[in-house]
Amino acid sequence: MKPSAKSPPSAPLLAFGAHPDDIEFGCGAVIASETRAGRRAHLVVCSRGESGTHGTPARRAAEARKGAAALGATLEFVLLGGDARLEATAAHALRLAAVIRRVRPGVVLAPSLAENQHPDHPRLGRIVRDAARLARYGGVSGLRAMPAHSIGALHYYAVTPEAEPDGVTPLLVDVSDPAVMEAWTAAMRAHASQLRTRDYVELQLGRARIRGLRAGVGHAIPLYPNDPAIFDSLVPLSRSARRL
Repeated sequence: MKPSAKSPPSAPLLAFGAHPDDIEFGCGAVIASETRAGRRAHLVVCSRGESGTHGTPARRAAEARKGAAALGATLEFVLLGGDARLEATAAHALRLAAVIRRVRPGVVLAPSLAENQHPDHPRLGRIVRDAARLARYGGVSGLRAMPAHSIGALHYYAVTPEAEPDGVTPLLVDVSDPAVMEAWTAAMRAHASQLRTRDYVELQLGRARIRGLRAGVGHAIPLYPNDPAIFDSLVPLSRSARRL
């Protein structure tokens, strides 16, 4: 989406996750990098992990709060039918559009639309995409109490390698700063209930390390743009993963 005059660089970052650990595992380092730079970040989680094999909903919600605090972000739960029951409906899109109008973010992050992952992830990605559009329209019934808001950009993150969309060139965010990596690792480890069967922390750190090595940096997180990015200067484009 084209940047709006109402979405300055200091506008908040808004990230959505289907389950209590999605944001931390998928793009937590990006959140930490932004908050350390002074940008406010707000996380919205759309279930309490009710269908998960490990961890009660109460425990998983507490872990999410601990993870958000480690990233320097605020957190709220907006429940959309429960874990494994998310559906891309107009009613759900309107609920998230109301969140977008209230937070008034510049950038929004959501799970990728790739199908070969937990079904809640692409469904939430579609809901967020629809919500971002609805938040722009001033005459939408049910949203008129808050001023319309046009975000600057929507980017998708991939919780798992399988969730990385085909045919989309990612934007790579350099998250190599040791303080960022420390905060990200702490946020992931906050979800201790989910680490009982697999070391997801090492999996995500390994993914970021491989991305970073290929790009000539320590660690990098890919974000997949919903729309072509627009720049008014070549300065932000002075780095790339290819060394000619």
